[in-house]
Amino acid sequence: MKKTFVLDTNVLLHSAAAIESFADNDVVLPMTVLEELDRFKAQSNELGRNARQVVRRLDQLRAVGSLARGVPVAENGTLRVLADGNGVEAAGLRDDTADNRILRLAHRLMQAGERVIFVSKDINARVKADALGLRAQDFEREKVNLDELYTGYAEAVLPRAYIDRLYAGETIETERVQGYPNMFYEIAAEEDGNLKALVRVQATGRIAEINRRHETVLNIQARNREQRMAVDLLMDPAVSIVTLVGQAGTGKTLLALAAGLQLVLHDHLFDRILVSRPIVPLGKDIGYLPGAKHEKLSHWMEPIFDNLAYLLRQPLSAVPAPQRKGHKVSPQDRIEQLMEAHVLELEALTYIRGRSISRQFIVVDEAQNLTPHEVKTVVSRAGEGSKVVLTGDPYQIDNPYLDASSNGLIYAAERMKELPLHGHVTLQTSERSDLAAAAAKYL
Repeated sequence: MKKTFVLDTNVLLHSAAAIESFADNDVVLPMTVLEELDRFKAQSNELGRNARQVVRRLDQLRAVGSLARGVPVAENGTLRVLADGNGVEAAGLRDDTADNRILRLAHRLMQAGERVIFVSKDINARVKADALGLRAQDFEREKVNLDELYTGYAEAVLPRAYIDRLYAGETIETERVQGYPNMFYEIAAEEDGNLKALVRVQATGRIAEINRRHETVLNIQARNREQRMAVDLLMDPAVSIVTLVGQAGTGKTLLALAAGLQLVLHDHLFDRILVSRPIVPLGKDIGYLPGAKHEKLSHWMEPIFDNLAYLLRQPLSAVPAPQRKGHKVSPQDRIEQLMEAHVLELEALTYIRGRSISRQFIVVDEAQNLTPHEVKTVVSRAGEGSKVVLTGDPYQIDNPYLDASSNGLIYAAERMKELPLHGHVTLQTSERSDLAAAAAKYL
């Protein structure tokens, strides 16, 4: 028996493809949803783009038939646009909010005998629907179960002879150690559990010890096994996209910037580092801040500057320091020198769309505040010879339309795990300071 899915506005703002994501069931859009889309469609951000795309699709469907009576979509499904009407009075719902008008329509359809499911990304709206006796759910199409998220590594036990071969630089193949390309294993010897090797699965399925030279990058020493894995991926030019997930202080951004500086300034594999962080919502105009573009960007790029200042406490031989008589060169001076030399570029994600970025090391920090579509937009900007690093903490989300399971960072890590050009690590241990580690654990 078909179900009737009544969609909230935020579902369409999250994904314009939502109206055709319910297979052979019926989809209902209340008139209130169209009114709300009309308010968003003039915006220049991702919400506005999704609103315009939905409206255009609805206009195309008008040529198929009457939206009021229902038009075919997806796999034998139908789409209806219904006026809210007076309907059946739902206890406690006043008609003065968009959410309540949508819920009143859903309630009316349920009273008429339809198997109604209310779909919303608004938790409070789902709670209200449940209180009315309506089935309610989140939009699941682009969600990942965070508890089952691919971590990028596992543990295994092998005979010591295998570990000796790995230490000797051999690549080996065994049915006891298999995984996705660029997945890591910490292998312990059967005869001595203290004898271990950290290996990476190659595209061929064979395993090899990770590059020991990658334990240090730009004078930054990896402090735990997850950081060693992250550096190994960051320093490998064959891995075009790296996703790093972890709580505050685990070293995601610091390691990404250190690897970028190393690969640009010393190894010359890339022309420059491009760094960006999303504003919530993505694409919000930065014109309200005073000053020129870089002055505006500096207000919300301070976390990046903090990490760069830590990395640039010592001078970089590849970039001459500014020479001023009687002036002690500070980390800030070195950052400015990198920007003046066009080695480091700060960019707002607002201006990423439409660009083709070649031979650049691209770092997108706080990527958990991006939708899956926004991550697709950013990654698809990478041209020949570029590398993309997405970092973030799925438990620190500021975007009201996202959660720990539906954000673009988690979505990319899960969907790309089978590709040889992708590598992922979930960092567990905070290394910023004892205080930061305690805060992450107990607060």
